[in-house]
Amino acid sequence: MILQNRLPNLTKYLLFSVFISSYLLAASATKKPNILFIAVDDLRPELGCYGSSVALSPNIDQLAKSGTLFERAYCQVPVCGASRASLMTGLYPTDKRFVTYYSRADKDAPGVTDLPTWFQQNGYTTISNGKIYHEWNDSRDSWSEFYRPPDFGLYNLPVNVALPKGKRPAYEAADVADEAYAGGLMTNKIIKDLERAKAAGSPFFITAGYTKPHLPFNAPKKYWDLYKYDSIELVDNPYVPLGAPKEAIHGWHELRNMYSGIPKEGPLSDELARTLMHGYYACVSYTDAMIGRLLDALDRLGMSDDTIVLLWGDHGWQLGEHSLWCKHSLFETSLHAPLIIRAPGYDSSQRVEALVEFVDIYPTLCELAGLTVPNHLQGQSMKSLMLDPKEDFKTYIFGRYHGGDSVRSDGFQYTQWKSGAEMLYDHSIDPDENINTVNDAAYMETVTEMREALRVHLLTL
Repeated sequence: MILQNRLPNLTKYLLFSVFISSYLLAASATKKPNILFIAVDDLRPELGCYGSSVALSPNIDQLAKSGTLFERAYCQVPVCGASRASLMTGLYPTDKRFVTYYSRADKDAPGVTDLPTWFQQNGYTTISNGKIYHEWNDSRDSWSEFYRPPDFGLYNLPVNVALPKGKRPAYEAADVADEAYAGGLMTNKIIKDLERAKAAGSPFFITAGYTKPHLPFNAPKKYWDLYKYDSIELVDNPYVPLGAPKEAIHGWHELRNMYSGIPKEGPLSDELARTLMHGYYACVSYTDAMIGRLLDALDRLGMSDDTIVLLWGDHGWQLGEHSLWCKHSLFETSLHAPLIIRAPGYDSSQRVEALVEFVDIYPTLCELAGLTVPNHLQGQSMKSLMLDPKEDFKTYIFGRYHGGDSVRSDGFQYTQWKSGAEMLYDHSIDPDENINTVNDAAYMETVTEMREALRVHLLTL
């Protein structure tokens, strides 16, 4: 009898519990994820997860294991300002837009809603940390908050600090704490941002714009000590590719003109080349360690399961290949860059071999976060590739720099300059792009196909 009297209340309780559970599940499904947007300057895919046997990058490697690594991701423009402005607006470069090192999104694409502004309009607190746009005040109003640490050209050794700019060396290995350079300072600040995001409960779009391994190659000595100088091997193609036009080659003025101890013309000595490579790798490991701290913070705060983590390098970098240092070229070494995405609900340890490009990042983040995609975007969301890494995606991707336009297909890279110069590389037999085959009769049909693909693309801009 007592049981019968309790049945109505028990039924009500069970129904209420089911209702609450359903409500919480629905709320969880509709809750916008946080986003940690990690940009790394001059980061070529010289990482363990991309097959490097030299660079030590355990934290980025672990991120790749927990997410999706894009094997063949390419920037639109191989120079900082233009690459970033293109990515952040989702627009391809043209001969009048996103052209130079100092390109600005707010000047080159006025009125276009950039990535952080779109997320801000959709309820996100947007925090810019470090170098996201090249110019610190580019699209300043896109951010709810803005932080730029001291100049990435920080030196710590007194002998270097005393020198004027332009007379300082291209590298430094000071025995100092991580916070003595900008990357460590910024990492401390970003961890506090993540803690705020956890406490707030509302969605945050937090960036981490690391400048290393940008020149100068300054990093705490302990990261230099990870590598043995004598074991660093120089590149095996330090020469201009056979048949490459003069338009393809530059004088690496960023290195020659801004730092001391660099010859004003001609190649570097083997000793100096090896030292610069050592410094580059040390800076990669320094930034990798800082990224590891951010990933650890997400775990500690219990945020890993509801945060999208996206890591990209703004373009590649030459370490002596093709007689070149720095970026600023339309070779694979300047255009190819890392891209890794980890998103809640998607498989881990995925590797995508499809061609993707940086204009695809903006629409991808929108779809992963459950936002509508702005109509102005010229890229294509990569969400489908994260669901099915084997999916057919793009036949061609595109890049440009200083009067040269480039198109890449599954097996070829073709470039055409306004001067009429051209080059074509067959990656099936020449992945390092050492022989320009554009005038080889055996490739006439391929050249015609690539010219047409590029012509059609340029007509759409």
